[in-house]
Amino acid sequence: MLKKFLTHFFIAVILSVILSLVYLKLPTSYLVIDNKLRDFMFLFRGEMEGGKDVVIVDIDERSLKELGQMPWSRDKFAQMLINMTNAGVGIIGFDIVFPEYDASSPLKVAREYGLPTENLPDFDAIFAEVVANTPTLLGYVFNLEDNTSNSEAYPQIPAIFIEKNRDDSSYMFEPKGIILNIPNLQEGSYSSGFFNMVPDDDGVVRNVPLVMRYENMIFPSLSFEMLRIASSQSKVYINYNDIGVESVDLGELNIPTDRYGRIFVNFRGGKFSYKYISALDIYNNEFDPKDIEGKFILIGTSAAGLLDLRAMPFDSAIPGVEIHANIIDNILKGDLLSKPAWADGLNLLSIPIITIFLSLMLAFAGTMLSIAIIATFGFGLSYYLYYMLFSEGVVLSILFPLVAFVVSFISSTFVNYFLESRQKDRIKAKFSSKVSPGVMEDILKDLDSDVLAGKEREITVFFSDVRNFTNISEAMGNPKNLIEFMNAFMDPMTDIIIKKEGTIDKFMGDAIMAYWNAPQDVKNHADKALSATLEQLHEVRNLNIRLREDARFQPVVEMSDRLGKPILDIGIGLNSGVAIVGEMGSSTRADYTVIGDPINLGARLESLCKFYNSKCNISNFTKELLKDEYIFRFLDLVTVKGKSEPIEIWQVYDYADTKKFEFPLYTLPLEKLEEELDSYHKAIKLYKEANFKDALKIFTEIEAWKEKSNNAVYKMYIERCEHYIEAPPVDFNGVFVHTTKG
Repeated sequence: MLKKFLTHFFIAVILSVILSLVYLKLPTSYLVIDNKLRDFMFLFRGEMEGGKDVVIVDIDERSLKELGQMPWSRDKFAQMLINMTNAGVGIIGFDIVFPEYDASSPLKVAREYGLPTENLPDFDAIFAEVVANTPTLLGYVFNLEDNTSNSEAYPQIPAIFIEKNRDDSSYMFEPKGIILNIPNLQEGSYSSGFFNMVPDDDGVVRNVPLVMRYENMIFPSLSFEMLRIASSQSKVYINYNDIGVESVDLGELNIPTDRYGRIFVNFRGGKFSYKYISALDIYNNEFDPKDIEGKFILIGTSAAGLLDLRAMPFDSAIPGVEIHANIIDNILKGDLLSKPAWADGLNLLSIPIITIFLSLMLAFAGTMLSIAIIATFGFGLSYYLYYMLFSEGVVLSILFPLVAFVVSFISSTFVNYFLESRQKDRIKAKFSSKVSPGVMEDILKDLDSDVLAGKEREITVFFSDVRNFTNISEAMGNPKNLIEFMNAFMDPMTDIIIKKEGTIDKFMGDAIMAYWNAPQDVKNHADKALSATLEQLHEVRNLNIRLREDARFQPVVEMSDRLGKPILDIGIGLNSGVAIVGEMGSSTRADYTVIGDPINLGARLESLCKFYNSKCNISNFTKELLKDEYIFRFLDLVTVKGKSEPIEIWQVYDYADTKKFEFPLYTLPLEKLEEELDSYHKAIKLYKEANFKDALKIFTEIEAWKEKSNNAVYKMYIERCEHYIEAPPVDFNGVFVHTTKG
């Protein structure tokens, strides 16, 4: 046991060290797998309804069809802003950048062609004025790949960004260029924010930067800036720890981020999780003001041709504007996801905990228990990771705990298999010639257990013997055919015993010794033993038919026909009681067997089958344990050789349920047999009361019947009654003394 424990523990420690090193050194490409597993958790959680405070004004296919393809003239956007402002909108953010002047503006067209410009409208100026006088924030784009820019200016953000505990390291994204709106539009806006998204390596958006550093200045994202303005906060605190950005404080609101200043998006669902209003309806002022009153409005597009579709856990093509809606909703509701500084430490700690704990649990578990442990542990681990993600909002590694789980299971399985194979080889080498298969299985459960030591158990012992075996062996002549004949008998008899959960102790020529309830517990062992007995008696009848058709056994067939007896006939004795069970023999040769008075009595009961003309004798000890219903005949109250205490001997005909087998073992009609046994047991009662004359009368009457089931018993009791009438016994107790074994 200790050796097995130490082996599993040592291997688990080695695996923990290896997996921990892999976790620390593995390239970030493994995060693709980890992210996919987390995506599955989102899918398992299912979609949720988006918040009512965020609404998307959608430049959809319908809007493009009616108002023309993008880019639209700026007066259309101006009209949309005016209509929303008049309806009491809270704040508006553009998930669109306007980097070029409106080519459709009449003033611009006239100037290009040298035409008079007096009184011609300037759509850009109109749009800039509306933006300046409405709660509108513009969007812009950082260039993360190269230094391409369309302006040397910077977005003007009316806020102070304070970095706390920052060292010289740079963790935020630092763009190389910027694409701003045209100057009069950008300068006229109260504020603006970038709407960049940085997909993971697999192209899926799972987190979005809240802030970026450009030219050593901090700039907010569009969604974050909308929240800042809505909350009337002028200061933003960016908190650092040893590994980078930890969180962003907006007033009393603490927004956890990853080390790069990105927020993990707690996606509500696929596309259209939030309310969408067509831009056409906004332009035509055909919407319900209640839908936008006091709300966060994001203007973006779902049209495929405008190329703003993104992949996320729930959807492979969601409008990018809806991802910004998720961020605003997450922050407003406070159900944020984060990867705190201690998450990596917990991820690292979980590897040895899972590996060592699971390995040691599986070290001493059997197959069924191992399945239960794996199922329970797997469910518990999955639930823990799910709970931490969605209830606590903590993003932990999913891949490595699962890898530790799988590796522990596989390694424990192989270690157990290796150790058990060695155990079995040792056991088989030692006990292959000593014990039955049932005992072998018991030993294999634990090599170090004292399973072979002698112990007391209540058992039911079985003895069977072939009648007239000497005649059979003489008639067969050919030893090979005799062995085949006995194998033809022993095979089905053995199968029946094993099927009924019995343990075969030994074969003794033509006899079989078996027992029930050792080494394994057998429920209702007396019934199992008797059931095996009756099945054997039925099988012998069928076997006689098959043997008669086999040419090899014709000498025995002819002998049995000549003697007027069946080819095969057996007697079986059953007894139940407490016996000694264990390994017995010498130091060089031993056997796992049973000894004690119950075994001796079982053997005597089998030998008395011939005396009482019975095929199955059982003791009262066995009869008292039976649960099923059978047809019994009381045979005698006797003391056998070597015993002083009397026992009852009962003959069992068959099951009381006539449907158990196609044909019953008894030959009389059931009603006739029951009538006979009823009269017989009345005579037995009189006999036990020493009323020999009345008992003799009934015995004689039954003996005279033309059809009866056991004539030898009646002759025996008639002789006894006549003897006791002539020489009345003193203090008669009904006990007959057998002075021989049978």
